[in-house]
Amino acid sequence: MNTVVAGITYRALLGRRRIILLLLLPLALIALTVLFRLVGAADQSTTVELMKSFAIGTMLPLLGLIAGTGVIAPEIDDGTIIHLMSKPISRPVIIRTKFLVAASLLVAFGAVPTYVAGWLLIGNEDGIAAGFAVGSLVASIAYAAVFLLLGVVTRHAVTIGIIYALVWESLVGNLIPGARKFSIQHWGQSIADQLTDSPFFKADVTLGFAIPALLVVTVGAVFWAGQRLRVFSLTGDE
Repeated sequence: MNTVVAGITYRALLGRRRIILLLLLPLALIALTVLFRLVGAADQSTTVELMKSFAIGTMLPLLGLIAGTGVIAPEIDDGTIIHLMSKPISRPVIIRTKFLVAASLLVAFGAVPTYVAGWLLIGNEDGIAAGFAVGSLVASIAYAAVFLLLGVVTRHAVTIGIIYALVWESLVGNLIPGARKFSIQHWGQSIADQLTDSPFFKADVTLGFAIPALLVVTVGAVFWAGQRLRVFSLTGDE
């Protein structure tokens, strides 16, 4: 990890309008949590559904899109990435640093609010809050890698990322049972399932598949992004 690259990336993300986008989704989760408490719906069934459908199913992929593409895609679009690549820093190190920045932001804006929301609803009951927080954490790392890769391999990363996040992860991955095996959110839910004893929650993907899939996707995406940046040029890199 290069601290200079990390500092520049944090300032770029947290100093622009992306910080507002990063805050809106977790604030919406907390607002829903408060609403459920006010209407007397703070039970395990409601909490599990909120964690599955909104926290991991909708909020996390969209946060991944914002942070994962945001750490590098704007620099490629405006050409400032060339200035960074002219420094005596290896391109894989640049990619790994930006990946760690994106992952840390997803943990802060995704996994932590997920735990807070679960705890506000039912406390530490049956380990639901902690389980989904850990599931969100590991899914966050994979999302950071995937969306970072998108930001490097295509100039249309945001458009493709929105389609992936909203269509595949939020729609297809929830409606078609066979597709769940290839959905990051369901891999995260598999981790969560191992840490909670709630009778209202059962993951659709086995832990034996989820863990290797998370590792392969995360490591593979970061490695591929590093290799693509090695041969990157501002012209003809569509």
